[in-house]
Amino acid sequence: MKSFNLRVVVQLSYATVLSSILVGCSLAPVYERPDLPVSKTWPDQRLANERNSPDVTASEIDWKEFFIDQNLSQVIQIALNNNRDLRVAALNIDRARALYGVQGADRLPSVGVGTSGARQRTPADLNDKGFSDVTSTYSAGIGITSFELDFFGRIKNLSQAALERYIATDEARRSAQIALISEVAMRYQALAADHRLWQLANNTLSTRLDSHARQQSLLEQGASSELDLRQSESLLEAARVALAQQTRQRAVDQNALRLLVGATIDPSLLPSGMSDALPAMLADIPVGLPSDLISTRPDIRQHEAILRSENASIGAARAAFFPRISLTGSLGTSSSELSGLFEAGSRSWSFLPQVSLPIFDVGRNRANLNVAKADRDIAIAEYEKSIQIAFREVADALAGTDTLKEELRASTAQERAERVRYVLSKQRYESGYASYLEFLDAQRSLFAIQQKTIVTELAEMQNKIGLYKALGGGWK
Repeated sequence: MKSFNLRVVVQLSYATVLSSILVGCSLAPVYERPDLPVSKTWPDQRLANERNSPDVTASEIDWKEFFIDQNLSQVIQIALNNNRDLRVAALNIDRARALYGVQGADRLPSVGVGTSGARQRTPADLNDKGFSDVTSTYSAGIGITSFELDFFGRIKNLSQAALERYIATDEARRSAQIALISEVAMRYQALAADHRLWQLANNTLSTRLDSHARQQSLLEQGASSELDLRQSESLLEAARVALAQQTRQRAVDQNALRLLVGATIDPSLLPSGMSDALPAMLADIPVGLPSDLISTRPDIRQHEAILRSENASIGAARAAFFPRISLTGSLGTSSSELSGLFEAGSRSWSFLPQVSLPIFDVGRNRANLNVAKADRDIAIAEYEKSIQIAFREVADALAGTDTLKEELRASTAQERAERVRYVLSKQRYESGYASYLEFLDAQRSLFAIQQKTIVTELAEMQNKIGLYKALGGGWK
């Protein structure tokens, strides 16, 4: 009995191994990465060369190293732990991994153990013996159920397509993290600018209230005109408008940041006043070449994985034109009595190969192949588009790097000049050497350039974040 059981296991194992070996060639096209659909250099290659580093790339700079401000880093970490979109992206990875496991399981035979028993009564008029009787059948064994011999690589290509989809989902999660980090940082920077603009508007309103009260007093004394009072009133209401706008914008940006973070933020981590500078970041970011984006941007790698998946699907569609051979077999014992299952001479086996060859399917296989090819061509277009978008994002950020820096320098210098002009105009007006209109114009110009300086500083900081994101930074 022991030798019989051993022979059963050995024969079934041999059949399993042989079936696993009998896999043929793949009919999928040889994958070739499409040519780079953009220029091999940046529009401003000089600036890119100045920022290149032989030792590190932007994608290798961890976000905790890039965002120097500790409060901002803590807010980003809270977002990474609680953001629902990022959580869904992570769960999609688990789902894609499970689907790949399901598809990959078809490449090996499924072996199972089963037992069965049946009793059947045959009436006399249907029995050759001329009388009714009851028959019993019992069996036990192990077997393979409908295992396809993958001679033409159909199962292999389906498994490869599922694997590439899983890889694409993983890259999508990385891309989602990069987008989340950059968006949180930009919203945080915007909130810091909102606080500064709000405090500037509040201080300006206070100053103009005092100025307007003084004009009312002068008018009552006959030392000023109705025109001066109305001009003062106009500037006062303009300050109230600016304060209301900044109050609203500050609330909107704070709500957006809370949604991104997905959890309660400790108020001590948020910017709160005019004295708070915009959160600091690394000064320079290495740029590299456009060809580097293929390896550093997860969204590009995602689209390439989808392209490889569609390429494998073509192989599966081509294999449908060829015969499909499947095996079903079992090896065990059978007996008319339960006690005789494992007695000598009870061995039983079954071997059921099945071959199916498509002859006429109303063009279904041809249509499926055309669909697979169209999906592959769409994936190529999407892959090339992702590279073009990445190229533009980097080029735009590079274009803003020097120009925004120069704009901020000029705006700061203009603010200093307007501040001096405001002081001198106030002195001239109070001394009677200048009209009130000249003093009001100096007030208005100073407030406008102070607002512009804050907005420009924000634009420069957000442009730097955009460059870091465009180069694939934030995932390490």
